[in-house]
Amino acid sequence: MLRSFCIYKTWRISQTTTPTHSLTKSTQTKMEPKGTLIFSTVGRPHYGFDLFSLRLNSSHLPLEHRLTDGKSINFNAQFADDHHQSIVFISERTGSPAIYLTRPGIPDPRLLHSVPGSLFHDRPIIKDGKLYFISAHEQPDRLFKSWSALYSTQLDDENQKKTTRLTPSGSVDYSPAVSLSGEFVAVASYGSRPWDGEFHQLNTDIVVFRASQPGERVVVCERGGWPTWSGDSVIYFHRQDDDGWWAIFRIDFPHDFESSAYPLTPTRVTPSGLHCFTPAAMHDGKRIAVATRRRDTKFRHVEVFDVDTKTFRPVTSTLNPDFHHYNPFVSPDSEFLGYHRFRGESTQWGGESIIPHLEPVLSPVTHLQMLRLHGFFPSLSPDADLVAFNPDFQGNTGVKIVKSDGSKSWTLIKDRTAFYNCWSPTERHVIYTSIGAIFQSAKSTVQIARIEFDPSDLNGDKEDVPCNVKILTREDTGNNAFASCSPDGKSLVFRSGRTGHKNLYIVDAVNGEFNGGIRRLTEGPCIDTMPSWSPRGDLIAFSSNRHKPDDGAVFSIYVINPDGSGLRRIHLAGDDVDRERINHVCFSRDGEWLLFTANLDGVTAEPVSFPNQFQPYGDLYVVRLDGSGLRRLTWNGYENGTPTWHTGDELDLGRLRLGPSEAGDKLKGQFDEPHWIS
Repeated sequence: MLRSFCIYKTWRISQTTTPTHSLTKSTQTKMEPKGTLIFSTVGRPHYGFDLFSLRLNSSHLPLEHRLTDGKSINFNAQFADDHHQSIVFISERTGSPAIYLTRPGIPDPRLLHSVPGSLFHDRPIIKDGKLYFISAHEQPDRLFKSWSALYSTQLDDENQKKTTRLTPSGSVDYSPAVSLSGEFVAVASYGSRPWDGEFHQLNTDIVVFRASQPGERVVVCERGGWPTWSGDSVIYFHRQDDDGWWAIFRIDFPHDFESSAYPLTPTRVTPSGLHCFTPAAMHDGKRIAVATRRRDTKFRHVEVFDVDTKTFRPVTSTLNPDFHHYNPFVSPDSEFLGYHRFRGESTQWGGESIIPHLEPVLSPVTHLQMLRLHGFFPSLSPDADLVAFNPDFQGNTGVKIVKSDGSKSWTLIKDRTAFYNCWSPTERHVIYTSIGAIFQSAKSTVQIARIEFDPSDLNGDKEDVPCNVKILTREDTGNNAFASCSPDGKSLVFRSGRTGHKNLYIVDAVNGEFNGGIRRLTEGPCIDTMPSWSPRGDLIAFSSNRHKPDDGAVFSIYVINPDGSGLRRIHLAGDDVDRERINHVCFSRDGEWLLFTANLDGVTAEPVSFPNQFQPYGDLYVVRLDGSGLRRLTWNGYENGTPTWHTGDELDLGRLRLGPSEAGDKLKGQFDEPHWIS
């Protein structure tokens, strides 16, 4: 995230390090997708995470010390060496999750290490001059398997900086922990198993290996995540127990590591009646720091659990009762406790306090620029100087416009529920949207609306722009949504549930179905949705479950000619094609590539360690119209979606100003715990 009035800089990684599925390097370069993508990430703009620490054994109310500088988001730290103010952590200040080190005397956090080609790093640990971390830069042997794996780098060898993969080829690891002596490493691991589609609780096991022999791995306990060591003899981890509560479990690690019988049977440590996650064991053998969710609060807090007396000591609930606190970590001497939380609205700590309308995200493709929108369902004006969007896809947040340089926004519709926008490609003053609630049944009333406004009203100081809203569909026709305009601006394709099934229809873009008539494009007892009209006008792409109409959770890409002929499915996942969950399809400007969000690579980090993500497996991809050249564009623990692909001339992003103090919304830390944790 850039500071006030900072000139936009496009961050990209080398083309030669970008994973691709089926193209040779020469073909890949020749056929590379281009342009500007704007997309949404659930919750992420609101996080405002910083890292904090406090002394545990204080006789008074402990005082927090902020360890990071208030730029971007900073999270998932460990104390570095033996200094309680030195940490290694993850920050997204350069457009993707990267590893940083901060300690007293360093004015700015130092970028510690970055694997060339990696857009995701997580859970860094420094032990005896070696950096351990998760990265997701090596493509696995099949789809529906996470890219996450454990790596290490020797930090004291400045000339080498060789990165070694510790996870066996074909296996998946998350959440590493290193024992006190540095001899053993524990991870939450799928092994070589594929992802089964779960995300509330991952089906990982606790795996241990010697740091000197990463290939000799042992499943010490089945079902578990987020391991942590107490000394070299005890491992704690979390999992959801049969009573529905997330709890901390313990296994006593045998001294005769290689000759013991595995897997071991764990002992539950924390009681029922509250959720306990992401443990951090202290090396005194007596205490564990845990994040908890109690029945009487909606906030996650950090507490210290005494394993002998079976009692909790509240820590953060007395300091910041109305903030979430995540992923505790403890110093080697067990004197200091750290965690990350929203940095707060007050000026006590300083740091970024405005959510910019647009912020850059590191792109894996040389000529493809990527911007995260603070909002949903973006659509660019014909000359690309404005972006229409919905501030939220739930609630009465209406429709807004923002300059594509991020400097100013206006409200067109407010106090009405609206979602999914399409700017007319031929009329600067016309935007189409859906009026009504999202995620409703086929017969629920949702209507296509044509919004007209006077562009000259955008030149003044007003924040609310007068507009005329014209409804294009009849109220008694059920759920009409997701309109996409033909390139000549004369027609709309949209989804309608008027027959009891959600299929595609085409209407006149000015008069709708009242005077211009309506034509059915698809039919069948299925869900056809989110259509996108090609800029060339020859095809309409959409998401559908027509290959498995009884399953409302699987969607694939289909294309059809505007006259209703040529319906075909674009297969991406080979033998696993019926596991595809693909939505929000749109075309590149030349009509040769498709952009979409999908579940093709599982999850990148343990979802329970993050705020709510409805679909944390949702990442962005591009693929050629013939199904070749599939490429992944995003890697993180979030749900990325509702993308748009600028189809005109390339945006001049050299003018883009992100996050100026007078533009954007105030950062308030408004995000939720995972909705599936009750």
